[in-house]
Amino acid sequence: MRVHSELGPGLLERAYQAALAVEFDAQGVTFEAEVPVGLKYRDQIIDQAFRADFVVENCVLVELKSVENIAPVHAKQVLTYLRLTNLRLGLLLNFGAASLRDGIRRIANGMPD
Repeated sequence: MRVHSELGPGLLERAYQAALAVEFDAQGVTFEAEVPVGLKYRDQIIDQAFRADFVVENCVLVELKSVENIAPVHAKQVLTYLRLTNLRLGLLLNFGAASLRDGIRRIANGMPD
């Protein structure tokens, strides 16, 4: 919330990602940024098929967006990332929303929403 209230909407995702990393450090939150994730396709391992924006405390995947509105594909993307990382909980944060309260979406893999 602090990052969004200080920077406001309208920046690129990269700016919010850098600021959120600073905030995580300041709060003593354990996290990894730009976590490379591989996948298996046709018996082939594809290294670094994507990079998760953040994995927090080794259990929550955090995906950042900076768009006017979250589309259904964004939630599906997070669900796929959760499945490939074997994590159960994700947060989709849209810094493009006028209020971050309106831009937070909890996404669960194999758990009720």
